[in-house]
Amino acid sequence: MRQYWFYARAFRAFHDHPTVSKLLVCAVSGGGLLAFSESKPFHWAYADSGQGECKKKKVVVLGTGWAGTSFLKNLKNSSYDVQVVSPRNYFAFTPLLPSVTCGTVEARSIVEPIRNIVKKKGLDIEFTEAECYKIDPAKKKVYCKSHQASNLDGKQDFTVDYDYLVIAMGARANTFNTPGVVENAHFLKEIEDAQRIRRTVIDCFERASLPNLSDEDRKKILHFVIVGGGPTGVEFAAELHDFINEDLALLYPILRGLVKITLLEAGDHILNMFDKRITAFAEEKFQRDGIHLKTGSMVVKVNDKEISTKERATGQNLSMPYGMVVWSTGIGTRPVIMDFMKQIGQTNRRALATDEWLRVEGCDSIYALGDCATINQRKVTEDIWAIFSKADKNNSGSLNLGDFKEVMNDICERYPQVEIYLKKKQLKSIDDLLSSSQERQSIDIEWFKAAFSNVDSQMKNLPATAQVAAQQGEYLAKCFNRMEECEKYPEGPLRFRAAGRHRFRPFRYRHLGQFAPLGGEQTAAQLPGDWVSIGHSTQWLWYSVYASKLVSWRTRTLVVSDWGRRFIFGRDSSRI
Repeated sequence: MRQYWFYARAFRAFHDHPTVSKLLVCAVSGGGLLAFSESKPFHWAYADSGQGECKKKKVVVLGTGWAGTSFLKNLKNSSYDVQVVSPRNYFAFTPLLPSVTCGTVEARSIVEPIRNIVKKKGLDIEFTEAECYKIDPAKKKVYCKSHQASNLDGKQDFTVDYDYLVIAMGARANTFNTPGVVENAHFLKEIEDAQRIRRTVIDCFERASLPNLSDEDRKKILHFVIVGGGPTGVEFAAELHDFINEDLALLYPILRGLVKITLLEAGDHILNMFDKRITAFAEEKFQRDGIHLKTGSMVVKVNDKEISTKERATGQNLSMPYGMVVWSTGIGTRPVIMDFMKQIGQTNRRALATDEWLRVEGCDSIYALGDCATINQRKVTEDIWAIFSKADKNNSGSLNLGDFKEVMNDICERYPQVEIYLKKKQLKSIDDLLSSSQERQSIDIEWFKAAFSNVDSQMKNLPATAQVAAQQGEYLAKCFNRMEECEKYPEGPLRFRAAGRHRFRPFRYRHLGQFAPLGGEQTAAQLPGDWVSIGHSTQWLWYSVYASKLVSWRTRTLVVSDWGRRFIFGRDSSRI
């Protein structure tokens, strides 16, 4: 399960403004962005205009997660015939999965049928509930299989042709090939996972209530172990602690002092991707709440009764009995994606490599977004000679400061890491970057290479979060919506192709903040501008932001009513 990093509504107010939105679309679709790259620009294939009405292009979308659903919601161009293929006929608001595990929110409250979403679009969008098990880029076919029971032999398998393929299949839990994890541990990525965890928690309490057990046996059954100190593991540990202490302790009073929650993290701290202030507060709060936090502990084996760990500090191997293990240590590649990567020569990678336009490298008509893909961001130094030569208008072998400022504007458009570098170094403008060069009248190629080597060293892969996937889906849909505007020059004007000028801006991720619910009606938030907020007031901000980002008014109403029910009546402890 991916933690969705949200932001306060105030930070997004400008996005919904009609004028600004229009300008944003123009920035994405209008040409004139100078780039220095050998990679192909975003382009389209079109029917012959002399044949009368153009045949609709077939777009196949694999997956109904954050990336696929965001693409469908933002697609407005009616010139496509869209077919969606997914084993789930709904979209799930995964950030609230930890709440589902403990009955704070009901599972049905956070899902929306995908047909409800697409029927409002007024476009030719067809949904098929099936699983894609093979992609054939040479024949432009995807092979699918339905899991619906059928008495018609051989009818569950079928193929779908495509002109454009959008792969948004997400990822699976990463077990790191640890023995016994798949057989004995619970995961937390799907609705079914959350429901299974909820039933197991109740089963543990019911088993521990049997009269013929000793206290030692009850302690083993009521030992809940969470592996992984990331956002998902931390939030589930906090939810479980509140569920036990606020609800189950009242219903099972004789078991109150026998429950133990242990959080195992292989690193030095939990929530490593957050500000250090949040990490320190979370660790201190867990200690106060009685949640046993063990850092530097790597799980080496899980059987049906014990979980074995290796302590990094001492090298000692330890074993502990458990009643339930929840595994939350990251994501891995799905088998169908691994097979596809082998076909196109992308071996020894954890995800599909795409260019900055989300197009799979080596496949002009296939796009990949979300957890199943990673953007292979081009380095500035790879194009350093082309950049320098373009800026050196007089072929003098050096640049004056005016030429450098002019080319830097284009570099910032083409290479997002430059803007990220300026922000990280707290440099407000290009002039600040040039501060070390103001005394010189010209810039040579060696200084140019050294400066951008530092910039490229700051490049990092985007996190596998719902926020990234949703922004990628929105970006790709806007590109598809601009087909008519690119019909004359699908690859940009001829005079600019050699220089790498592209019709579409590369994808840029805007980090808009992240939340970490810590239980006890306290939440930590890290929002843009290095603003950190921790406490009860932040919890109410979390409520408002999550409610506003739910996919429909139906789900908003259900979730808010679930929160209200929990405040009044407590969480439901039935096994249903």
